[in-house]
Amino acid sequence: MNTKRWIALVIAAAVLVISLLVNSVFAMFQSDFAGSFDELMAVESSQFEETVIEQGSANSRIAVLEVDGAIQDTGEASPLFGAAGYNHEFFMGQLEQIKEDDSVKAVMLKINSPGGGVVESAEIYDKITEIQEETGKPFYVSMEAMAASGGYYIAAPADKIFVNKETLTGSIGVIMQSVNYGELAERYGVDFVTIKSGPYKDIMSPTRDMTEEERELLQEMLDDSYQSFVDIIVEGRDMPEDEVRAVADGRIMNGRQAVEANLADDFGYEEDVIAALRNDFKLADAEVFKYGVSQSWGSLLNVKVQSLFGNDIETQMLAKLMTEYSSPRMMYLYGDK
Repeated sequence: MNTKRWIALVIAAAVLVISLLVNSVFAMFQSDFAGSFDELMAVESSQFEETVIEQGSANSRIAVLEVDGAIQDTGEASPLFGAAGYNHEFFMGQLEQIKEDDSVKAVMLKINSPGGGVVESAEIYDKITEIQEETGKPFYVSMEAMAASGGYYIAAPADKIFVNKETLTGSIGVIMQSVNYGELAERYGVDFVTIKSGPYKDIMSPTRDMTEEERELLQEMLDDSYQSFVDIIVEGRDMPEDEVRAVADGRIMNGRQAVEANLADDFGYEEDVIAALRNDFKLADAEVFKYGVSQSWGSLLNVKVQSLFGNDIETQMLAKLMTEYSSPRMMYLYGDK
């Protein structure tokens, strides 16, 4: 082998070695960066930014929590990439933070919601009662424009409930709906083929009428959830069950009617509720704050995502279609599904 071939082999080997070294170093840095980025985002999503509403003592604070919108778990891990509105996991994280933070002495829960899922409402209720029992921290509720059905369910364990005279509340009950378009499909020659493992597997199918046996099965389920709703009001409001059932027929009511029915305690706006907490629990010097999404990485990513996907009406409609539930489910909900 001549000299030129040896030189060529040496150069090729050197290039190969350098290439392997560069790739190894790059992979190492890439792994470290990815890990660091993942850790950063994990920390970012687990922490909340606190915004001070009223200055005061940092060792004695009143937390303001907000439930704004339908109480549904859409599967979003954090609100960074989601549209504005209620985020179930984010809200549950705030409740856990309230439980662990010894500087928080009281909580004002603002509710503006038509209600939502049976499971999600029960989860919030259970967490609030857990905090009350384990820490003794009081909860006062400020009902905004609407706190109906599941919105009332999560308010029931509060130490006091404040409403506006025009607040829409009540709607105590459970609903489960589906659409039957079987006749319409038949008119246009659409035939649905269903293969099922049991007679009730396609219960509430939108392609056929419901049988009486199916209706009885579902009614029993709804009655159980309804009884749970009644029970939490009986316990939370210290009312006899017959009094609760007298107004727990799905009726909607305004704030004045709610006070008269003992479903609320007093009238007041947000500032009145905070003043009542200060007075009732000797928190005159307490700082008042609320939680929000942590800034920095979260904000930058949110801006990037919105710039990429836009915020036009088509995008909003697509997001709505992707996040709505397609199957019938029991709801503590006032209004259309």
